Amino acid sequence: MRQQEDRALLPTAAAAGPDAAAASGPSGRLRTAGLVAAWYASNIGVLLLNKYLLSVYGFRYPVFLTACHMSASALLSSVFAAATTSSSASRRPLSRGQAARVAVLGAVFCGSVVAGNVSLRYLPVSFNQAVGATTPFFTALIAYAVAGRREARATYAALLPVVAGVVIATGGEPSFHLFGFIMCVGATAGRALKTVLQGILLSSEEEKLNSMDLLRYMAPVAVVLLVPATLTMEPDALGAAAALAREDPSFVWLLLGNSSLAYLVNLTNFLVTKHTSPLTLQVLGNAKGAVAVVVSILIFKNPVTVMGMLGYGVTIAGVVLYGEAKKRSK
Repeated sequence: MRQQEDRALLPTAAAAGPDAAAASGPSGRLRTAGLVAAWYASNIGVLLLNKYLLSVYGFRYPVFLTACHMSASALLSSVFAAATTSSSASRRPLSRGQAARVAVLGAVFCGSVVAGNVSLRYLPVSFNQAVGATTPFFTALIAYAVAGRREARATYAALLPVVAGVVIATGGEPSFHLFGFIMCVGATAGRALKTVLQGILLSSEEEKLNSMDLLRYMAPVAVVLLVPATLTMEPDALGAAAALAREDPSFVWLLLGNSSLAYLVNLTNFLVTKHTSPLTLQVLGNAKGAVAVVVSILIFKNPVTVMGMLGYGVTIAGVVLYGEAKKRSK
């Protein structure tokens, strides 16, 4: 689960609250540093574990793996809500309209995560991250197509290096796989579509949900969709998982750890945003992608080229320029 996500990958976190100011003291800074470290570790950890399981270990069932991720997210997010929510008003169920909107978001979210996991079977993490960095391009494109939302010309201009970088990286990628590339682009577009739809469908103050509540409602929807999808598309997955568990007991711990990390990606993303700011999160996110690329190359030893790394650098520069252009246009 790319969880990738978020990045965006994943449900949009709430804007920084009063806790961001509280992080100015020594203990607050230490807590924030710990949360950022946990956020990096969970994001990069789940990405590398997904790649390891699907490509190196040989467990080639990305839909089943995503179902495990969503099941863990559904369970753990409910536990988190029960542990942190005290008032009965905060626990009130969704309205019928809200439930329908969340179901749509859950389906899009589910599709994007499955596509991202499928892409990891065929593409190295470094190239996967380069394509994933184009999320702002797809967000701007879909926002215009779906909601008619226009950006300033400078903002659109900043997207040119985002796309150009991926074109350069694609030409220099020695492990390029067309189907994996299509799945990766689909996952990136799916994350962007979810972000745009979330802004449209849950726009009123009464219907807005923070990222953890949204995950708590979306994850069960994803499980309901993924169980029949797994039985249809990967009928041997459960048997293969059981056989691997008997042959190698560590596989069970890998699967449990991987699924738990998929939830921790969302939890730490929520907490880091709460204790810092959206701008800080954006900067940290850009750096996290670069760290993930370096770590994955060191672990998996996938071949890289100067052109490939140049393309990724151009894309990241474009993402930074896009963020600056957005900030100035507000």
